[in-house]
Amino acid sequence: MAFLKTQERAKGRFSLLMLDLEEYFFEQHTAYDVTVRSPRKSRGSFKVCSRSIIFDPEDCTEPIIKIPFRDCQKIEILEKDRNPFHEPKPSSISILCGQVIYIKESNVIAPYRIERTTKKLVFQLEIWNKTEDIVQTLLQLHRASCLEKLGDQTAMIEANLQSRLARTAFDKYCFQSVAEKPHMECAVEMVSPLVSNPGHVCVTNENLYFQPLSGYPDKVIRIKLSRVRRIYKRRHGLRPLGLEVFCSENDFCSDIYLKFYSTTDRDDIYYYIATFLENHVTEQTAESFMLLWQRGLLSNYQYLLHLNNLADRSCNDLSQYPVFPWVIADYTSAELDMTNPSSFRDLSKPIGALNQERLDRLLARYYGMPEPRFMYGSHYSSPGYVLFYLMRVAPEHMLCLQNGRYDHADRMFNSVAETWKNCLEGATDFKELVPEFYGSDPSFLENKLNLDLGRKQSGSLVGDVILPPWASDVSDFLQKNSMALESEFVSEHLHEWIDLVFGFKQRGTAAEAAQNGKLRWYHLWISHLPVESKPTLVCGLAVFHPLTYEGGIDCDSIDDPDERIAMLTQILEFGQTPTQLFTSPHPQRITSKLQTITRSSSINSPNSDFSPVSANEDSSFEDLTEESRKMAWGNMGNLTAVTKHKIHKEAVTGIAVTRDGSAVFSTSQDSTLKMFSKEMREFQRSMSFSNMALSSCLMLADGKTVVCSSWDNNVYFYSIPFGRRQDTLMGHDDAVSAVCWFNDQLYTASWDSTVKVWKCSPESLSSHKRSQFPLLAELEHDAGVNTAGLNPSGSLLATGCKDGSISIWDTGSFGGLQQVHCHSGTILHLSFSPDSRNVLSVGEDCCMKVTDVQTGMVMSSVKAAEEQRCFCWDGSTVLCGGQSGDLLLWDLLSNTLIKRIPAHSGPVTSMWMNELCTSVITGGEDRQTIFWKMDS
Repeated sequence: MAFLKTQERAKGRFSLLMLDLEEYFFEQHTAYDVTVRSPRKSRGSFKVCSRSIIFDPEDCTEPIIKIPFRDCQKIEILEKDRNPFHEPKPSSISILCGQVIYIKESNVIAPYRIERTTKKLVFQLEIWNKTEDIVQTLLQLHRASCLEKLGDQTAMIEANLQSRLARTAFDKYCFQSVAEKPHMECAVEMVSPLVSNPGHVCVTNENLYFQPLSGYPDKVIRIKLSRVRRIYKRRHGLRPLGLEVFCSENDFCSDIYLKFYSTTDRDDIYYYIATFLENHVTEQTAESFMLLWQRGLLSNYQYLLHLNNLADRSCNDLSQYPVFPWVIADYTSAELDMTNPSSFRDLSKPIGALNQERLDRLLARYYGMPEPRFMYGSHYSSPGYVLFYLMRVAPEHMLCLQNGRYDHADRMFNSVAETWKNCLEGATDFKELVPEFYGSDPSFLENKLNLDLGRKQSGSLVGDVILPPWASDVSDFLQKNSMALESEFVSEHLHEWIDLVFGFKQRGTAAEAAQNGKLRWYHLWISHLPVESKPTLVCGLAVFHPLTYEGGIDCDSIDDPDERIAMLTQILEFGQTPTQLFTSPHPQRITSKLQTITRSSSINSPNSDFSPVSANEDSSFEDLTEESRKMAWGNMGNLTAVTKHKIHKEAVTGIAVTRDGSAVFSTSQDSTLKMFSKEMREFQRSMSFSNMALSSCLMLADGKTVVCSSWDNNVYFYSIPFGRRQDTLMGHDDAVSAVCWFNDQLYTASWDSTVKVWKCSPESLSSHKRSQFPLLAELEHDAGVNTAGLNPSGSLLATGCKDGSISIWDTGSFGGLQQVHCHSGTILHLSFSPDSRNVLSVGEDCCMKVTDVQTGMVMSSVKAAEEQRCFCWDGSTVLCGGQSGDLLLWDLLSNTLIKRIPAHSGPVTSMWMNELCTSVITGGEDRQTIFWKMDS
């Protein structure tokens, strides 16, 4: 279990969890407990901590003794006696205290036994000449613990710690090789759940080292930089001081988590290691993981782990432990029906909004609350909630958090069904789940350690967690939980929960505009109130306490030490809201059910937003061509140039091919449309419409008409059978940059900042009369439109402008659906994915951006070394024409360049690919047209 990996380095019975929260372990010495005179002294380790003394005996049958400094009445050195030979006897440390804590009696993990009586304990150091120095340290720490104000206590202990760190340095004899070159070292704390271990970090050209101040649990911890796969900056206690290093791709438990005392030191080491990793690891973003998940290449479980990781959730920080949703709502049936939607929880609402009656009470309380108002009195994730679920495998963590005690037996995690019921009905219970509920290790549900967890009011002992009736055992429970998480229902709705926890509904004005589950009920509740009496909207920082949000408070700006410590304690205990990863709606996952719905709706409605195929295609043929396309794209790196032709005098701007593939038409900046016979391999026709450049061309569905756009503001129609210009459309005030056609509608994009939609049927063009082109719509933009494209079903239009913005339009209503400013320069080309869910765009900023059509979210961004001028893609793999003249094959799922294929001697300016993706034609500024074939 990943949670327990944090304890793997611990040796022996002693654990830093025996210290109080925010307490430090300074030093240890071999010593003897000589409190009771006996022939055999008890040998063990005398540990000096910032708030207590701990004696860990070697004999495991004896308890570990903890003496808090606040309970000490007198600490002194026993007077030295001399024998007749004038040899001094070993001096001893005498401690008179009013309370002693006994831990792990009989070597059993159990609540601590506290002996509240005045007692004198005596310890004798093995190297007894250090006794006086140690006693002085103990007296100093005792004075700190006796200060009246907690802030003063903390300040004095912190000064002691910093003094120790300043007097020591990393021992370079611990380097693995004498040839290693150190980059930097500084004081840090290694963080694990509920524990901070101070020491020094040193990073070299080969390794990252951490050396604990106390030498516990190891003298030095080493991580080879060549093994590092991921490194993240972390916020710790809402401050930017953390750094987490992973040597694995998918495990959510890191190899080391460090907390720095200075953000500058943290950033220095981060950038040094990140630079080292550039040649080894591809950095992943939330958007790149989103694209992998949406395409089905990441499971729901994996995706949630990645989002937690990117949102500063770490298994080393219980106040920011990874959070997972409850997905099952049925814990009473004998059989779990995963085909029934009622078996699942409504993922569009937070836990607190699932019960209408409780929500009404919460809203009433909110309205009567003084500022600052907040909706929920507790969080969905906190250290207490994490250990509530995991205490059977992490009892020492629970004892640490609760001062050596377990919770009351009736308040423990006794039953899954009871816990779910309390989350629905409890006045202060809104907790979600932890990843372990969807993992493979069921030990957190079983009392394998035989812990004495107490007896409930019913008289029954607390043992294993009681499972729902539909689970035969713990493994079956986890398996069904996992199946539910990966089910089609959850896959279709998981994005709604992500919006609440990691996304735009987390806080801010976007939550108000979206009106998530909380807000809808809130609006119903206040709708009857007069305007002057209506409370402020429950959104943003009003959902949870302000301290739980990043940026909610600046602890460094609080001058009063006691107030600052109180704030930090509250942050630790209450829990923290994840870093906001998305500021726009999260796209839905593509599932088989959604694809079926999409396909059928496109057949029934010509204005469907998402439709990959047209209505008249045979499904078996469609499946065949889809399989052929997949095979072709898998083999795209084997493109080979067949022939090259230079038939233009300027750059080629557009390519169109007849249905049978016999004739290829191309436009150019030399103002000509030229026809090339593929069969005869020779240039056959040339037509000049004006003295200005032609910008693009397309073939109408009848296969008899070529449409060309021109910089002279006009659109020209060329008749293939008659070999002449057939008609002219004069419809713009500036250059026409692109044309699209579908279902008798012609779309003309122009630098005059408009796209115009015209009625244009091949039948009307074939008549001898001059054609009429009724204007159906005019789509206004904020800047010149440089490129445009329709989705396969013709229901959506995407346009790219010179200001770097993309607009998505509904061709049924001609209304705007999305406008996204995603490039810093002119957009050169864009295209829908085959399933119409995404738009890929390339721009002068050398970026390739994948935008989700439904939400307008930029899901992936790739920064290339050169402009990508034109492309074809299958939704995940892209064949681009580059500024260098090469063809570049990109994998958008990993944001990597797969292959570079030499092609033109200048920028590639146009590209055409046949329906089965087996033939490619490219045109370039070098005036060449190149025909490509796929080698097997």
